[in-house]
Amino acid sequence: MTLLRNLILRRKRGMPSTEMTIKFIGDVTTFIYPALAATHSTGCSKSKVRRSLCRVLSSVAAGLSLPPGMVAERFTDALADIKKQVDADACFIMEGDPAATSVEEVIITYPGFYAILVYRLANKLALLEVPLIPRIMTEYAHSLTGIDIHPKATIDSPFFIDHGTGVVIGETSVIGRRVKLYQGVTIGALSVSKDMAGKKRHPTIEDDVVIYAGSTILGGETVIGHDSIIGGNVWLTSSVPPYSLVYHENVMKIRDRNNKNHKK
Repeated sequence: MTLLRNLILRRKRGMPSTEMTIKFIGDVTTFIYPALAATHSTGCSKSKVRRSLCRVLSSVAAGLSLPPGMVAERFTDALADIKKQVDADACFIMEGDPAATSVEEVIITYPGFYAILVYRLANKLALLEVPLIPRIMTEYAHSLTGIDIHPKATIDSPFFIDHGTGVVIGETSVIGRRVKLYQGVTIGALSVSKDMAGKKRHPTIEDDVVIYAGSTILGGETVIGHDSIIGGNVWLTSSVPPYSLVYHENVMKIRDRNNKNHKK
C-alpha cells in the first residue's frame, strides 16, 4: 500500500515513478538487445516499449511539448538509428580492448557499454524535451556502473569508455567520433555558479582523442584537438591543438631505508 500511495502522490505532483522508469529501461534495452533479457527476465516488442514509455510519460504530461503518445511514437521510431549508434559503440569497444573476446561479451558484460546505451536512449528523450525522466535513466545507469553521463551531453558514435568507474561527462560536453575514455576521467565545468545554467560550461573533445585514467579536463572554452592523447592524471583548463601529446611528469624518489646517514 505504501508503494501504491507513493506512486499516486508522485503522479499528482507531476513526478515520474523511478520504479516505472527502471522498468522502461529494461523493456527498451531488451528490445534493442534480446541478449540482455537475462537481466530483465523477458524480451520485449516495439509496441510494449511504446506502452511502457507512455506510462512513464503520463506522470510528466503537463511538462511535455507534445502529447505523451506522440513523444513515445517519435522515440520508438528513432530506435533503429539508436541501435546503429550503439552497435558501432560495441564494435569500437571490441576492436579497442584486447580483453574483449566478442561483441556479445561487450554488450552483456561491459559497464561502459551499458552506460553509453542508457545515455543514448536518455539523450533522445532529452532532445524530445522530456523532463526528469532522462536524468532518472542516466542516474540509474550511474548507480550500476559508476559512470555519470548527463543526458544532454552531445556524444558522437562510436564511443568507448573502458573500465569506467568514476567517469563524469557534464551537460554541455561535446565529444566527437572514435573517442576513448578510461576510468576516473572528468569532462567538467570550471564554475558551478548558477548563472552559468544554459551556457557552454564543459569541454569539446574532437575526433580520435584518447584520454587516460584520472585526467580532468574543464571549461566550456577548452577544446582538445583531434588525434590527441591526454595521459593519465593530467589537469587541463585550456585548449590543446590537434595531434598533441599531453602528459603529467611525476618525479619518483626511491631511498634506502637502511642508510643510517639519510636524514628524515
